[in-house]
Amino acid sequence: MSPPMRTTSSGAMVKSMMFHTASTARREVVVTADHVELPGALAVPAGAIGTVVFAHGSGSSWTSPRNTRVAEILGGARLATLLFDLLTPAEADNRRNVFDVPLLAGRLAAATAWLRADDELGPLPLGYFGASTGAAAALWAAAEDPGVRAVVSRGGRPDLARRRLAAVRAPTLLIVGSFDPVVLDLNEEARLFLHCECALRIVPGATHLFEEPGTLAAAAELARDWFLDHLGG
Repeated sequence: MSPPMRTTSSGAMVKSMMFHTASTARREVVVTADHVELPGALAVPAGAIGTVVFAHGSGSSWTSPRNTRVAEILGGARLATLLFDLLTPAEADNRRNVFDVPLLAGRLAAATAWLRADDELGPLPLGYFGASTGAAAALWAAAEDPGVRAVVSRGGRPDLARRRLAAVRAPTLLIVGSFDPVVLDLNEEARLFLHCECALRIVPGATHLFEEPGTLAAAAELARDWFLDHLGG
């Protein structure tokens, strides 16, 4: 039997296969936007109070252990999570696409439209979690969508969305490692262009990928608390 298909008002199509754990329902999803199929996974904990859509950076995918770990921590706080690829493998091979922030933001918007059409998740407040170039896409998409309630950037490149930063209204948290000086400078500069509620948090001992022991968990907990403050209230 083929997985069910759904079409959103934006033209995005999603087919999903659902399976359950003791407290979380998970679906492997394929979001179709711009006539391409983008695989991912949706996890919905029991009693979900909000939804967080992930936008990963270049060289990563929806199966990234780092984003998966962050999603697990968010799920423990009753936040549903959607991880999906913003580009097909063929598209990602072209470096121009990797830095095409309007393209990436459009894919994020398509996935958001599908979530809002879902009977269970549609009424829930929604936020974005972006890493590296994905953070720029999250901020760009948030600038276009006043319904986005919060944005978190981990090791992000908000400078790539500079043209749209002034239009962001969602409370934004910028998380950077203390051993990532170039990205830290870019985030500090981006704060000058953001007119929304904004905070910069530095994780001690972390480099760009937060691979050092305990640093990813520290970033995830900062993100969790930010989302709970702005989605769970």
